[in-house]
Amino acid sequence: MDADALSPVAQDYLKVIWSAVEWGDPPITTTGLAERFGTSRANVSDVMRRLQAQGLVDYQPYHPVTLTPLGETLALAMVRRHRLIECFLAEVLHYSWEEVHDDAERLEHAASPRFLDSIDALLGHPTTDPHGDPIPTADGRWSLPAGVVSLAAAEPGSHRVVRVSDADSDVLARLQGIGVRPGAVVRVRTQPPRYVGAAGEALGLTPAEAETIRVRGVLA
Repeated sequence: MDADALSPVAQDYLKVIWSAVEWGDPPITTTGLAERFGTSRANVSDVMRRLQAQGLVDYQPYHPVTLTPLGETLALAMVRRHRLIECFLAEVLHYSWEEVHDDAERLEHAASPRFLDSIDALLGHPTTDPHGDPIPTADGRWSLPAGVVSLAAAEPGSHRVVRVSDADSDVLARLQGIGVRPGAVVRVRTQPPRYVGAAGEALGLTPAEAETIRVRGVLA
């Protein structure tokens, strides 16, 4: 089985189940999936039972959902599609980083392997998407950078932004406006303001926003 043999609904669910744990967070529950897709828990349970029958998920009612090895392989294929298309939209069509997600969601279901390989070559084989999330290779390999923590958990000092969650487009637009994106340096202080930019400007990040930003310490 390959990803093209799945329905768009199944493709979306596998991608979301995998992405939920990518950065070390707990597996997503049926309640979390219902919130993510704007549907009922009963509908999510029906989908999970179908995916389980296909050997793609391990599902028990009232427990978090996890992927089988086959489910993870297909999820990674969909994640690769999505993130390559996001890169194409951002770098070639000049979408802003808060705009790429929705159109990538629409386009990924129709993308052929040839189209994806062409995007990959055109962009010079990118390793991360516009938000800093790793792009799996064509054979399903991926890795996270070492020494990465959430900004909320970072020790005082200078840290380079590695990844920003794309879950909220309004937050992305605000972070873009204050220069908080992959590659930027944020300084964590023990006194207010807690987070400042490279030039010493207060960033005004909320605790929730700081939790969604992944950083790595910068050597002095």
